[in-house]
Amino acid sequence: MKKSSKIMSLVLAGAMVLSMSACGSGKSAETSAADTTAAETTTAESGAETSAEETKAESQAKAPAEGAVYKIGILQLTQHPALDAANEGFIKALDDAGVRYDLDQQNASGDQSVCQTVASKFANDGKDLILAIATPAAQAMAGAVTDTPVLITAVTDPAESGLVDTNEVPGGNVTGTSDLTPVAEQIDLLQKVLPDAKKIGILYCSAESNSEIQAQMAREAIAAAGMESQDFTVSSSNEIQTVVQSMVGKVDAVYAPTDNTIAAGMTTVAMVANDNNLPVICGESGMVNSGGLATYGIDYFQLGYMTGQQAVKILTEGASPADMPIEYLKAENCELTVNEETAQTLGIDVSVLK
Repeated sequence: MKKSSKIMSLVLAGAMVLSMSACGSGKSAETSAADTTAAETTTAESGAETSAEETKAESQAKAPAEGAVYKIGILQLTQHPALDAANEGFIKALDDAGVRYDLDQQNASGDQSVCQTVASKFANDGKDLILAIATPAAQAMAGAVTDTPVLITAVTDPAESGLVDTNEVPGGNVTGTSDLTPVAEQIDLLQKVLPDAKKIGILYCSAESNSEIQAQMAREAIAAAGMESQDFTVSSSNEIQTVVQSMVGKVDAVYAPTDNTIAAGMTTVAMVANDNNLPVICGESGMVNSGGLATYGIDYFQLGYMTGQQAVKILTEGASPADMPIEYLKAENCELTVNEETAQTLGIDVSVLK
């Protein structure tokens, strides 16, 4: 599948809301009024001095040491546009804040055993902060690191994935940002461009808890829209071509959520689907750029940038991950992205979206 050179991207605001969417001892009665006043004045001055000293100490504790260079580790599950963008956004936020760092970048290439190995390494390296990108990477890091701040991003539901106590109050050393996508709005988008579609195939990797959460949301949205759904799952990238081929003739369209395995193999998905006139509505724009038809989704660079801002607070202000809620992108950060070349190949009129 040739990568499209004509991608239309429009920022829409207000279409939806992402949510799942901050004494001392007494004086004697015989003490004179003057003595009492003097004593109170001395006590007040002493208290003021103590308060000033405590404030100064707290300020010094929170402020970064002069010329401090922080040791930061990043574990990214695999390489594909969405996760790459989150990584870049995180680093940009550090740079914009003037944070100096020694960066240790690791990519697991989709191998969860590598995630475990890197997590163990980071746990012993004395990092000041760790970023884990995507759910399997986050789960590996959270399981191995207990005494270092761990930020996560590109995770749909951190609490459901066992990474935090609750998304509102994480309660441990892990917090970060969620890439919860507007699944219902994406199914609505599917209906707008494919009004005759009746059967929708949901394509995702069964090994990713992140994807199962979205798949359930998609099933509910598809049923609410009066259509039928059928799951088509892969356990690895090697199965993508065969599974997509098995969808031909069984469904009218495909919905692929922000699944890391599918996103990394999206060119294969598009090659088979588009050759068989099978439109694919995607979870994020990188998948559309790789041959999918359209999406209404979040900006992963902005998601990563938001995570980087959390890192700045932890490193330079003494913020605790335990008290920092999981953050979500606002509706105005969602984008409608349409691959016009794919639309032309499939003979689909996307002017209704303009």
